[in-house]
Amino acid sequence: MASIYCCKECGTNLNLRSTYLFPPDFYFEAGNKGTLSFAMIDATKFNFEKEDKFRPFFETLDYWGIQRNRIKMKCTSCGKLVGYVYDDGPPLTESAGQFHMGPSQVIPRCPRYRFKIKALTISSET
Repeated sequence: MASIYCCKECGTNLNLRSTYLFPPDFYFEAGNKGTLSFAMIDATKFNFEKEDKFRPFFETLDYWGIQRNRIKMKCTSCGKLVGYVYDDGPPLTESAGQFHMGPSQVIPRCPRYRFKIKALTISSET
C-alpha cells in the first residue's frame, strides 16, 4: 500500500514515493529522529535554498567549531520549509574508505532528502 505525502500548510501533493524511503533504523551521521528520509524526490515540487551555518565552540585550541552545509527544501506552492538535503547518504563507491576504515567524508555520498514529519500530511492511497 502506497502513502501520499502532502505539505501540511497548503495540502499540495509532494509526489514522494515510498519505494525511495530509507528504513527507519538506517544510520545517518546527521541523525534521523522525527524525520523521513528519501533517496530520490521530484525536484519540481520544491524550491532549494543553500544554507551555510557556522557554530563556534571551543574544544581545544586547534579545534573550534563546526561548519554545516545543507540545502533547505521549501514547498513550491506555499514556501513552507519541509526539510533539508544532506550529503550523508550511502557511499557512491564501493571503496573501503580512507585508511580502509569504512566510508568517511572523503568518499562522495548520495544526497539524502530529509523531511520533517510535522511538516507533512501522510495518508494511505486506496
